Amino acid sequence: MMEVLIINLSRATERMAFQERQMEALGLAYTRLNASDVQATTQYPATYWNTWERPLLDTEKACFLSHQRAWAQIVAGDKPALVLEDDAFLSPDTPALLELLQSVKGIDFLTLETRGRKKLLASKQKEQEKKLGIRRIYQDRSGAAAYVLWPKGARKLLRRARTRTGLADAIICAAYELEAFQADPALAIQIDQCEFYGLVPPIQTRSTIATDSQLAGIWEGRSTSERLHFRIKRLLSQLRMGIRFVSKAAISERRYVNPAQQRSFDT
Repeated sequence: MMEVLIINLSRATERMAFQERQMEALGLAYTRLNASDVQATTQYPATYWNTWERPLLDTEKACFLSHQRAWAQIVAGDKPALVLEDDAFLSPDTPALLELLQSVKGIDFLTLETRGRKKLLASKQKEQEKKLGIRRIYQDRSGAAAYVLWPKGARKLLRRARTRTGLADAIICAAYELEAFQADPALAIQIDQCEFYGLVPPIQTRSTIATDSQLAGIWEGRSTSERLHFRIKRLLSQLRMGIRFVSKAAISERRYVNPAQQRSFDT
């Protein structure tokens, strides 16, 4: 069975307990990957962290480093692995797909997740893709809670991470060099999306997405030149996404990906 890496902070014991129950129910063996804490972010200079389109919170930096550790482990192991954040809620169909994917070639990255936002997907599927229930994805907007990553894809992401930082999902979504695919229907959501999809959350979690007040706070003390720097980064990112959309318009469709049936777990 494919290796499963679960990113988890040592203090997030309830989340890890949930993942242990989920892995047992799905029959998946896993490795807990100790998540980076905010102290780890101080090893890198401000110039490194200022390469995204806005200043990053320390928690966002730590999450980015945690995913980098997972990518490095996949490269070292030389086999694909399922990377999970500790609030990923999986479909019971996940193990069957993981078993099939181990022998599949030509894929760098496969997201299992959906998060209530439209994605730019191939309008047609190849025969193998139909059998697997996956579809080529050309532009995603968010989500790094559940994805399968091949060593080739991990190397591409690590190369990108040498000079670029950002939210972990934003870095992945911007990596157009990946041969990226989407599980369709999706086989994972984050627990904070349960209510949106009409599902009962297996545990109560607090979202790690930055609040408006936190985002407002990151601009305090920033000079006019710094603000302009980030604004230009933002505009260039939006322009790049627009070019991507236009370049794939003839072979793609922009739509929501619905989740497969989920199961609930005892809390």
